[in-house]
Amino acid sequence: MRIDGRDYRTIWLDPDGRRVHVIDQTRLPHRFETLALDSLDDAARAIRNMVVRGAPLIGVTGAYGLALAVARDASDAAIEAAYARLLATRPTAVNLRWALDRVKALLLAAPAETRAARAYAEAGRIAEEDVACCESIGDHGATLIRAAAEKNPGRPLNILTHCNAGWLATVDWGTALAPIYKAARAGVPLHVWVDETRPRNQGASLTAFELFSEGVPHTVIADNAGGHLMQHGRVDLIVVGTDRTTRAGDVCNKIGTYLKALAAHDNGVPFYVALPSSTIDWRIADGVADIPIEERDAREVTHIAGLGSDGVVSEVRLTPAGSPARNWAFDVTPARYVTGLITERGVCAASKEGLARLFPELAA
Repeated sequence: MRIDGRDYRTIWLDPDGRRVHVIDQTRLPHRFETLALDSLDDAARAIRNMVVRGAPLIGVTGAYGLALAVARDASDAAIEAAYARLLATRPTAVNLRWALDRVKALLLAAPAETRAARAYAEAGRIAEEDVACCESIGDHGATLIRAAAEKNPGRPLNILTHCNAGWLATVDWGTALAPIYKAARAGVPLHVWVDETRPRNQGASLTAFELFSEGVPHTVIADNAGGHLMQHGRVDLIVVGTDRTTRAGDVCNKIGTYLKALAAHDNGVPFYVALPSSTIDWRIADGVADIPIEERDAREVTHIAGLGSDGVVSEVRLTPAGSPARNWAFDVTPARYVTGLITERGVCAASKEGLARLFPELAA
């Protein structure tokens, strides 16, 4: 995607093919900065501290983190230790485990002297596959958006999204935002309601940053405004991402998604979820019971950072100093509230049968 006239991906290598670079998403939207990852420690820290975030990008960063580790020590023990270190950084997004499993299996079956080169090559393949998947998701989702727009001629189609599932959450294009980018570039008139997404405000900071950079009409709203807009007919379609999807079609996304799905169900608003197949956890069927929900530092709830009139980014406290806080990062939306899943192979019902139809070799 393009920022200030330059094309970027969220993760890339130095010309020497070894050092890894990422966009520091903790600095957005007020500062655009990149960060170099030189070691396993750097990669683990970047994932844990949300310098990189979004299920697909976490997976790719984890794969490169293994490559960085193997470049220093290619022994079986070092690979196992690096794998465990990276896997522990973020528990909810299944892409991380998927990518780490893939790279680790390849490395342990290879001679030690070839492992570093193989690790970098496999991480690169995972990155390229993610770009292709997201662009295909965009194509399939844009067809839905175009059809919805044709039912509402004479005005822009109003789409609501929650959190950030754009190109910043992947290597390029994004998941939930990819259909919006594709449709907008094809000339479909649309407007995006951007949930702020407390407590980390990924919608207000990252999604708004992306849409502004792409020139897509949008409006940032408070998280609790979505239901009101739906009641008054001002939301035509909802598209969100997911960090883990069960084989039965339950989806786990940023906290607050479940409430949007309930409001959409009550108001007859189609609720779609966009995802690459790497986000499907075929081991589990009951998302509420079986998906581990990350609980993050309460400080993300009690404090907030912003740009002051003096041009300085600073943090302030929102709550009384003695008030405790809890910070669950995700919630689960049961499949019965999901209109459809937008994948790289097409759109399907949020069900075991729907997913198995598109991915029979994985469902088996």
